[in-house]
Amino acid sequence: MIVYPNAKINVGLFVAGKRPDGFHDIETIFYPVGARDILEVNLAPGRGGECLFRCTGLDAGEAGDNLVARAHRLLAADFDLPPVRVHLHKQVPAGAGLGGGSSDAAFALVALNDLCGLALSRGQLLDYAARLGSDCPFFIYNRPVLARGRGEVMTPVDLSLDRYRVAIVKPAGGVSTVEAYRLVRPRATLPDLAGLASLPPGRWRGKVVNDFEEAILPLLPESRRVKERLEEAGAVYASMTGSGSAVYALFDRPVDVAALFPGYFTWQG
Repeated sequence: MIVYPNAKINVGLFVAGKRPDGFHDIETIFYPVGARDILEVNLAPGRGGECLFRCTGLDAGEAGDNLVARAHRLLAADFDLPPVRVHLHKQVPAGAGLGGGSSDAAFALVALNDLCGLALSRGQLLDYAARLGSDCPFFIYNRPVLARGRGEVMTPVDLSLDRYRVAIVKPAGGVSTVEAYRLVRPRATLPDLAGLASLPPGRWRGKVVNDFEEAILPLLPESRRVKERLEEAGAVYASMTGSGSAVYALFDRPVDVAALFPGYFTWQG
């Protein structure tokens, strides 16, 4: 079985104060995009519950720390899983704010559910996904949603960017999510993001904002320059996604973003 975990962008990201559980309240719109990893999950010979996992491609990292391996361990703790062989090929960069690892984990849960005949409902899959990370449940829905709380309270929104070309650019470097939340200046109240995002994207600048940009872009001058250059190239809107370091832009005409940013990760779709 082969599946293609996709990335996401954040349309706006408002951050409020800390909650009693230590997380910040946020408000953001998660929007799925077509940048994808490749995940292959097959039955294999071996002992029950065994996962033969390997990861190749961008930022492969240690296999045992990968969220896909953790997703398997989570299910294996509750079910008598058959042995499986899993190969994750990374094409979405880590540390970008694109949710690549969270998507891999969510797609792994769905694939294992189907392959192993677990018959888990979407609600049960959402519960397992939430145990793996705040962004993971979104990729079970995988449609535009307004996310609140720490990102786990999701409501579908009627937002389509189909008439725009989405471009993503990730320079080198980044800031950890923990550090990003330490540096961000929380808002006293959260604006009506859904209402703001209902405006045409050409009117989003200065309204549909990512609160991390004020704190993070001074530490990531390459990301700041990427955003400025995308705007100079004619983007109707550009923003950092998540806590960075990737920046995305919406264009209403063809632009060769790869030619503008040689040596950087780029995607257009």
